[in-house]
Amino acid sequence: MKWEDQRQSDNVEDRRDGGGGGGFGGGRGIGGGRGLSLGGIVIALLASWAFGINPMTVLGLMGGGAAPEPAPAARSHTGAKLQDEGGRFVSAVLADTEDVWAVYFAEQQQKYPPPALVLFRGRSNTGCGLGEAAMGPFYCPADRKVYIDLAFYDTLRDRLGAPGDFAQAYVIAHEVGHHLQNLQGTTAKMDAARQRVSERDYNALSVRLELQADCYAGVWAFHSQQGKGWLEKGDIEEGLNAAAQIGDDTLQRKSQGTVVPESFTHGSSEQRTRWFKRGLESGDLKACDTFKSGPV
Repeated sequence: MKWEDQRQSDNVEDRRDGGGGGGFGGGRGIGGGRGLSLGGIVIALLASWAFGINPMTVLGLMGGGAAPEPAPAARSHTGAKLQDEGGRFVSAVLADTEDVWAVYFAEQQQKYPPPALVLFRGRSNTGCGLGEAAMGPFYCPADRKVYIDLAFYDTLRDRLGAPGDFAQAYVIAHEVGHHLQNLQGTTAKMDAARQRVSERDYNALSVRLELQADCYAGVWAFHSQQGKGWLEKGDIEEGLNAAAQIGDDTLQRKSQGTVVPESFTHGSSEQRTRWFKRGLESGDLKACDTFKSGPV
């Protein structure tokens, strides 16, 4: 991706120990010694996905769970231009999602309220409770913010087998996709459904929610490339590979050696790849209705 000279978003909040930052994919662990090591992150991440735990459930957002003990307050910098490569990268990608979705919403005679993106190390307070790096990147509907510890990108590359800058951009676009679902009321419907359906049925609905966010990420990539032409040879393949490597079946096979489809919460590798491609090829949010009756 030719991202270096692109606009940076003003909606990035840096909570990484006062705004410092490691290198882009530099293999560093969680700062400050309080959080998990990189190995700890991937083990917890694989385990949570393998056993069907949605990060929002862990946070206590759904089902009325009590908020965990708050994390220590961190110095926060919002809107300042980031100096480290990793921070500048996510800021550039977020800015492009803002540009793409602002135009898309304007075509529907609507205004797009963008999410903020919070960079943190180890753990961070969120509107949904205490966020942990081991959850992987996540979106909190309550405060409309995307949270990411950049050490996840080391995990994505080194442990999950999904290297490349576009693979990392796909992760951000997927979380912004959850923001779109929040704006559309889909998240609220999911929260209501949790109170009346079985765990197995809710897992199936969660798969549809995640696959729709994958499709939305593909729609972003379609319009982003049309507008900027910043994707290079191999970038799309990186995104498709990332979608495949974080499929529930692949993660379960890696973590426990067996696959339990009824515990899926994000979708199989084939499903995630297919829905990302559907958005990428259509460029249309209407093509992303994973909640239609029938198999996904």
